[in-house]
Amino acid sequence: MMQHKDLVDKLSKSLGRNKTDINKLIEALSNVVKERCSELDSISVPRFGTLEAVNHRESIEVDSETGKRTLMPPRVEVHFATSNILKKQLNQS
Repeated sequence: MMQHKDLVDKLSKSLGRNKTDINKLIEALSNVVKERCSELDSISVPRFGTLEAVNHRESIEVDSETGKRTLMPPRVEVHFATSNILKKQLNQS
């Protein structure tokens, strides 16, 4: 698995930008994804895939061993669906 530092290094070399700029770009992208997903919007990136926000309402979960009931707060999960183009590229590697 690629670590954040490795990603920054690769992008810095590929784009010819310094690491500070790359970190700012990654942070900005992260903020846009958080903002749009919190609004339950989907984000499509051509040739890459789609990030889809899925809303889960609050629920009560019961521990099967103890029987203890816990109220789980509402939450938003983000699911990623790979584009067909990216899948083909990854399979050729």
